[in-house]
Amino acid sequence: MSKHENLINGEWVSFENYKDNVNPSDTNDVIGTYSYGDAKSVDMAVEAAKAAADDWANSTPQARYDLLDAVGNSLAARAQEFGKLLAREEGKTLAEGVGETMRASQVFKFFAGEALRQVGDLQPSVRPGIDVEVTREPVGIVGLITPWNFPIAIPAWKIAPALAYGNCVIIKPADLTPGCAHVIAELLHEHGCPPGVFNLVMGRGSTVGEAIVTHPEIGAISFTGSVATGNHIAEVCGKMKKKVQLEMGGKNPMVVLDDADLSVAVPACLNGTFFSTGQRCTASSRLIVGAGIHDDFVAELTKQMKALKVGDALDSSTQIGPVVDEKQLKSNLDYIDIAKSEAAEVIGGERLELDKPGFYQAPALFVGTDNSMRINREEIFGPCGSVIKVADFEEALAVANDTEFGLSAGICTSSLKFAREFKRRAQAGMVMVNLPTAGVDYHVPFGGRKGSSFGAREQGRYAVEFYTTVKTSYVFAG
Repeated sequence: MSKHENLINGEWVSFENYKDNVNPSDTNDVIGTYSYGDAKSVDMAVEAAKAAADDWANSTPQARYDLLDAVGNSLAARAQEFGKLLAREEGKTLAEGVGETMRASQVFKFFAGEALRQVGDLQPSVRPGIDVEVTREPVGIVGLITPWNFPIAIPAWKIAPALAYGNCVIIKPADLTPGCAHVIAELLHEHGCPPGVFNLVMGRGSTVGEAIVTHPEIGAISFTGSVATGNHIAEVCGKMKKKVQLEMGGKNPMVVLDDADLSVAVPACLNGTFFSTGQRCTASSRLIVGAGIHDDFVAELTKQMKALKVGDALDSSTQIGPVVDEKQLKSNLDYIDIAKSEAAEVIGGERLELDKPGFYQAPALFVGTDNSMRINREEIFGPCGSVIKVADFEEALAVANDTEFGLSAGICTSSLKFAREFKRRAQAGMVMVNLPTAGVDYHVPFGGRKGSSFGAREQGRYAVEFYTTVKTSYVFAG
C-alpha cells in the first residue's frame, strides 16, 4: 500500500500517525495511507513559509504564471487519472470526477493569467504637486482549509489565487479526501514551486486545522465547510484581527412556477437535488412548486428520480455514486426518519445493499412539506429533496427567502417578468433561471449571503479582494 507524506519546505515529510483513504464505493479498496501532522507540523510549515515569503512576494508575474500554467496543463493532461482517484476517494461518478479535475485545471490557468493582469491606480491628488498610487500586495501567509465534497476543485480555487497574488500557502485538506490535494502538491513540487511557498499539512481539523487558524504568523484564513466550524473560525480570526473568508452551508430553493416548462424544470431539479449524491452546498434541497403544476411536477420528478442508477462511482452506467462515509449516510437516514416524523410523504431514501460493500442510498423525495419543518430548515447534505406547494410567485419568493442561508437560488419559469423579479429579490449570492442551483463558472465570483458566506468572494477576479491588501502611496516630487 502506498504511503503519502506531507510537503513542508519543499520536502516530503512523514509523521507518526497514518490514516487509510477508503473508497466509499467499495470499502475493501484502500486507496493509500496518508501521514497526519499536528500543531508542531504547522509550526514547521509556518517557519518555511516565513523564510520564503519575501522572495515569492517579490517574484515576477512571469514566474508565477509559469508555475500555475504548468500545473493547469498537467491537470488537464492527466484528467482521467486524477478523475478516477477523485471518484475512488469521494464517490462522485467517474464523469463528474474527470469534469471536476478539468475545472481545477481551468482555475489554475485562469489565475496564471491573473498573475500577469495585476493592476493598480495612479491618480492626481486633490493637493497640487502630489501623485497618489494605489497598489495591491500579498497578505503574506495564507491558511487554507478545504472540504471533502469537491476535493480537487476547491483546493484549486484557493491555492491558485493565493499563489498568483504572491502569498505563501499552508493547506489542510479534508481528512476524508486527502488524495486530490496531495496530487496538486505533487504537481506544484514537480514544476518547481520554491521551497516553503506551498506547504501541505494533512490531519484532523481539531488539531491541524485549529493550529492553522490560531497561528499568529498566518495572516488570513480561507475555509469551506460546516456552519459550526465556520462560526468558530470567524470568532477566532476576529479576536486575532486576521482576514477571514468563509463558505459554509446552504438550503437552496428552486422555485417552479405554474408556467414552467416541465421538460426544463424536472431535469434542472433532478440534477440540482440528486447529482453528486446531493453532496453540494449549492444543491436544490427545497423545491418550491406552484399549486397548478405541483402534481404533474411531483409525478414526473418521482419517475425520473426512481430511474436513476445508484452504484459504484467507477461504473460507467452509474448516475449517483455512494455517500462519502458511514457517518454521513447515518445522518441522511436520520433526516429521513425526521421527515416521516414530521408527516411528510417519503419516496425512496432507503439504504441500498449492492454487490460491493459501500455507503449507498436511494435518492429521497419528501412531499407534502412546509417550510417550518426541520427537513426544510437544516442542511441535510445528501440526495434528499423536499417539495413545498405554494399558491403564487409572491408566496414562492417569500418561502425561498425564509432561511438562514443565502448561497444559491433558482427559478423555472417562462415569464421574463417573474425571472427578472426573482433575480432582483432573491436573497442569495447566486441566482439561476431555468438552470440547476448547482453548477457555476470558474471566471466569475462564487459565494452567498446571510449564514452561507462571510468575507470576500471566491473565484474570478473578485478573488483579489481576499488574497491581497491595498496600499495607498503619496509622492511629492518637490
